[in-house]
Amino acid sequence: MRRRLGTSLYAGLLFTVLGLVAWATGQPFVFPSLGPSAFVLAFDRRSERERAVRVVGSHLIGGLTGLAAWTAVADGAALTATPPAFSAEGFRLTVSAVVSLGLLSTTPEVAIIVAGVTVLVAFHAGVIPLFKRFVGDAHPLYGRGDAADGAG
Repeated sequence: MRRRLGTSLYAGLLFTVLGLVAWATGQPFVFPSLGPSAFVLAFDRRSERERAVRVVGSHLIGGLTGLAAWTAVADGAALTATPPAFSAEGFRLTVSAVVSLGLLSTTPEVAIIVAGVTVLVAFHAGVIPLFKRFVGDAHPLYGRGDAADGAG
């Protein structure tokens, strides 16, 4: 239970950092796919460069794919109003959203996503050494000993 609470609180801290960045910049630095990334980092608190590259790289690939889907399928469709039911414009927006897991219509939107994840990963990499210094271990790995039987 203690580990689950710690993981949730730490993920909340990671979200808070990006929430402050969003508030300070007026840009959408908090977005849906950020949640799973924050929990991956919070769950296994080892600061591994390979994991950081995968998290940032995955969002970069997803963002570029989303932009390509928008450009290929929904370019010119309005994002400011809900299109009528069964309209061609609504279908194009739906296909674009399904392919990209969101509607990414501009390069700056992709850049904000990648920058947001980069800030998340950089903050995580900076916090882990401090955590290790004061607590002695960044976080015990799940799946060992008492974590497997639900204790904790």
